[in-house]
Amino acid sequence: MSLAFAARIEGDTIRCTITADRPLDAPVFCFSLMAPAACRSGGTLTASLGGYAEVTLPDLAAGTPHDVVLAYDNPGFRPVNRAWLPLGAYLRTAGGCLPLPALPGGRHPGPRPDAPLPALRLAPPPDAWHPAPGTAAAPAFACGAEPFAAVAALADRNGMEPFLAPRGLPVRLADDPAMAPEAYALTIAPDGITATAATRAGHFHAAITLLTLRETHGAHLPCGTITDSPRFGWRGQHLDCARHFFAVPTILRVLDLMALMKLNRFHWHFADDEAFRLHVTCAPEIWQKTETRGEGQLLPGLFGGGIRTGGSYSQIDVQEILSRARDLNIEVLPEIEVPAHALALNRAVRGLRDPTDTGDERSVQGYAQNIVNPALPATWALLEPLATEVAGLFPLNMLHLGCDELPPGAWEGSPAVAALKRREGLADHHDVQGWTIARLAGHIARQGIRPAAWEEAAQGAQGGIGHDALLFSWTGQGPGIAAARRGHQVVMCPAQHLYFDMAHSADPEDWGAAWAAFLPLEETVNWRVVPEGAEDIAPRIAGVQGCFWAEFTTEDRQIEPMLAPRILGLACKAWERAEATDGPRLRSLAAAYAPLFGRIGWQMA
Repeated sequence: MSLAFAARIEGDTIRCTITADRPLDAPVFCFSLMAPAACRSGGTLTASLGGYAEVTLPDLAAGTPHDVVLAYDNPGFRPVNRAWLPLGAYLRTAGGCLPLPALPGGRHPGPRPDAPLPALRLAPPPDAWHPAPGTAAAPAFACGAEPFAAVAALADRNGMEPFLAPRGLPVRLADDPAMAPEAYALTIAPDGITATAATRAGHFHAAITLLTLRETHGAHLPCGTITDSPRFGWRGQHLDCARHFFAVPTILRVLDLMALMKLNRFHWHFADDEAFRLHVTCAPEIWQKTETRGEGQLLPGLFGGGIRTGGSYSQIDVQEILSRARDLNIEVLPEIEVPAHALALNRAVRGLRDPTDTGDERSVQGYAQNIVNPALPATWALLEPLATEVAGLFPLNMLHLGCDELPPGAWEGSPAVAALKRREGLADHHDVQGWTIARLAGHIARQGIRPAAWEEAAQGAQGGIGHDALLFSWTGQGPGIAAARRGHQVVMCPAQHLYFDMAHSADPEDWGAAWAAFLPLEETVNWRVVPEGAEDIAPRIAGVQGCFWAEFTTEDRQIEPMLAPRILGLACKAWERAEATDGPRLRSLAAAYAPLFGRIGWQMA
């Protein structure tokens, strides 16, 4: 059978056209949008869960196009670009399920070819650069040190020319215990290079700088002296592997890209409403039942899941990712999601919701019953062993507990939570969440594991999470400032600047979300990590992090033009002490890096 499928935005609606080459009796059009759908014409909406929908169509005649007009159910949502069209679409028929052809992807703005190249083509820019006359020919380097071998392996697996060669430009390593832990210095001369650092991390960064300069300066390094050290100890990139299952080789490629940007924390988001993807032994049903979604699965084809898609990560996969991260000077932060974003947990495990709960709370994604109930023994019988086991797999000794986007009205219909409120002196759902996350944080803190969470974990009359937790400020900088003034360490990851799932522009042919902002390259650096008037919080800003959420991702490679070149801006904000890189300078750096991205096969448009 041959099927044709097209979709286009028409104002506030989406017109879908389906054509079959043979008759079909009352097929069901199954698809997902970024939020709950409504059907304006052409069929009847017969089932939905969040953005997943099923529309029963009339009989289709062979060769006759049939139009279905959709809209977003929430009048505040309107389709913005191609990512807002139906994803993972298929027809359910009496004879089985038939995939509809995938819609064309979005068009991303690439680097401007007319941007001037900077004198030193290095991102993030170093603390100091003192040029000297001449250049050093360096098609390869000669150095036997382990950090340089790790960079040589990175270059080799990404298709670059060999980084090390016996007859390459000599590199002498020097140790200076007085230098900061990740700092380095490079003296580049025509007859050789001296790389000075106090630690393996510093020498690794020096090697990354040399690899980068070789690529961006055409194997002729500018002579001079670089002295450099990072502003922040936490320089992170987050990846949502719950909405879309990214294969392990793709995660390894992301780690390589992070290393080229001198980022050092990978925030691994493998659990959310749509799946729990990590193999755990304390509750194997949570990944066994949710690792795939689609037709006939515990959860339908949410966020482009289609007929069937997904996967999960074994503990062998974890060790492979940790091994690569260790070679690249990167630590891995795992995240579980509580008390909200727990639809998958609730579907997979009995007893996490009060059976007498009459509440009708609904998450921003349109899910009912996506929160666990902290007043029930079954909740803690799952969460405490789960937190212990997940944290124990990762040497960072830190666990991100989630704690974001609690639905309004959460637990208001639960008699069990009403009793908990009376017993613990809790007034509202924010207090209940604060009590819940503080209890779970206390559980892992007693085992020497530092808790982390999104900004909402600081809410509640009793002070929220506590336990020296690290908080991530994502809706903007305001919550991060407030949390820092209450004594928390904070990672700034404001969606308006560092959410790389946001569309680059308002062009309807672009791709991505838009709830926070359109995010061109310039906006990744056109902000201050410590805002003017909030200088008092500077000692409590642990760092900066980019985030990528995968609600509209159906193929691994779709992430590439979303990260590149915008990850250059993240690198500059995370490393650069002076915050001197502005939009025009970043455009210049992006032009310089375009050949490097091309050589490693990383799409930019």
